Amino acid sequence: MSSQWMETVAEAQRRAKKRLPPSVYSALLAGSERGTSYDDNLSAFGELGLAPHVAGLSQQRDLATTVMGQHLSMPVIISPTGVQAVHPEGEVAVARAAAARGVPMGLSSFASKAVEEVTAVNSQVLYQSYWMGTREAMARRFDRARKAGCVGLIATLDWSFSYGRDWGSPAIPEKLDLKAMASFAPEVLRRPRWLYDFARSGKLPDLTTPNLVDPGEESAAPTFFGAYGEWAQTAPPSWDDIAWMVQEWGGPFMLKGICRVDDARAAVDAGVTAVSVSNHGGNNIDGTPAPIRVLPSIVDAVGDQIEVVMDGGVRRGSDVVKAVALGARAVMIGRAYLWGLAANGQPGVENVLDVLRGGIDSAMLGLGHSSVQDLRPTDVLVPDGFTRTLGVPARS
Repeated sequence: MSSQWMETVAEAQRRAKKRLPPSVYSALLAGSERGTSYDDNLSAFGELGLAPHVAGLSQQRDLATTVMGQHLSMPVIISPTGVQAVHPEGEVAVARAAAARGVPMGLSSFASKAVEEVTAVNSQVLYQSYWMGTREAMARRFDRARKAGCVGLIATLDWSFSYGRDWGSPAIPEKLDLKAMASFAPEVLRRPRWLYDFARSGKLPDLTTPNLVDPGEESAAPTFFGAYGEWAQTAPPSWDDIAWMVQEWGGPFMLKGICRVDDARAAVDAGVTAVSVSNHGGNNIDGTPAPIRVLPSIVDAVGDQIEVVMDGGVRRGSDVVKAVALGARAVMIGRAYLWGLAANGQPGVENVLDVLRGGIDSAMLGLGHSSVQDLRPTDVLVPDGFTRTLGVPARS
C-alpha cells in the first residue's frame, strides 16, 4: 500500500497539521467561543452504538441514494467551505475527487475558484449562497451559477460568527501583499512542502472570492474579509426572503442550518426541497447541540414532506450509517475532506471518500443490510437523554 494512503480521517488531519502553516491549520480547525458545540459534534457520535448481527449477513451492499434529484454513489455530499487555499488547486481538486467518487459537491460563494472552473470538472455542483447584499446582486449570482451548470442551490443561514475563541483565533491576512508575506514567512518556511506546492503552481494562495462578481470581473473580486463585511452589513433574512430565494433559483433548493422544529416547518412552508441539520461545524452560537442530537426531531417533524440531510462531526463511515439510520438521506462533510485536500490534494480527498465508503460498507455488513435504504433507528443504540428537541412549546 502506498505510503500516501491514509487509513482514517484522523490520520488525514494529522498529516494536514504537519503540512500546513499553523495559522492555516488553525483556520480550518475553527470552532467558536469555548468550543462546546465543536466538541459535541464529534463526541456525540461516540455516544451512539450499533446493533450488529453475526449470521445471515448480506454479501452485496448497495450504498447509493438520491438527494435533490441527484444520484449519490453513497450517502455523502461535499459541504461548501470558503476559500480552500490550503492547496493550489483548491475547489477544482475537490470537484474532481467528488466526481471520481460519484458524490455531489457544494461550492461556496466564498470559494477561491470560479464556479465555471468547478462545473467544468464536476456535473453535480450545488452552489451555496449566504443572504448578503441586495436581491438584485443575489439574483445575478444565482444566474451565473445556473448558467455555469449548477444543479441546485444551498442557502446557508446558520453562520453567526463569534469573534472570539478561548484558544485564540488564527491570524489571517486581508490579502497576501509583501507586508503579509514578511509577517507569515517564519511559519511558512517551517512548512516547505506547502510552500513548494504553491511555488510550483506559480501562484500565491488566493484569498479573494471570484463568484461574488460577474464573469470576467474576477480581478475586482472582494477578499474573504471584504465579502464577510458585506454579509455582516446585510440585514438578516425573513422567511419571505427565503421564499424569494427559492422562487428566484427555480430548482432544487437546500436550506442549511436547521436545528429547530419550528424552523424546519417554516422551511417547508417556504418551499425548500431539502434541509441540512447543521450548526455550521460548531461555528454557530456556541452551545448549539450537535446536529446528530436534533436530527430525529427534525425528521419526525418534516421528513415526510422534504428531504433531510445532516452536517457536522462526520469522521467515519459508521457516523454516516448512524445518521442515515436516524433518518438522514445523506450527510455533508466539511473538515474531513479539507484534511485530505491539505494532506495530498485531489488524491487525498479521494482517499477520505474511500475511507468513508469502506466504513459505511463495513457497518452495513455488520448490521445485515443490503441497502442503505433499509437502515432504521432500531439499528442504533441511542442512550437516554441523548436527543434534543428544539423549537417546540414546552408541555404544561
